[in-house]
Amino acid sequence: MLDHVSIGVRDVAAARRFYDAVLATLGYRCLHEGDHYAGYGDTQAQFWFNTSAAPVPADERSGLHFCFAASSRAAVDAFHAAALAAGGADNGKPGLRADYGPDYYAAFAKDLDGYRIEAHCGAPA
Repeated sequence: MLDHVSIGVRDVAAARRFYDAVLATLGYRCLHEGDHYAGYGDTQAQFWFNTSAAPVPADERSGLHFCFAASSRAAVDAFHAAALAAGGADNGKPGLRADYGPDYYAAFAKDLDGYRIEAHCGAPA
C-alpha cells in the first residue's frame, strides 16, 4: 500500500551513520543522498529522512514506529546489535512475540532521534 515513508531528523550525517550500519544488516542501503536527505531500500528507496527544524517529537504513547522486513532471525539479531552499537537504545531484545503470531520474531530499538524502529521476520529458526 505505501510507496515510501519520510521522517525529519536533527542531524542527517549522524542519521546516515546510524542507518547505514543498522539497515545494512537487513540488506538495505542508501540509494539517494544529499546534504539534507537520504533514502534507503534494496532496489527502491522506501525509507527516507531529511533535515527538519522541527522533527515530530518521538512519543512512545503515539504508537508510531517503523518496522523493517528481515530475512532471518539472525538478521533481526544483527539489526538489534547494530542499533545499540551505533548509539541507539534498546526497546526490546530479539525474540519471539507470541502475541503477534507463533513465528513472529522481532527486535526493537530507538534511533538517535528517539524514533522507535523494529526488525521482523516470520521465518523459523
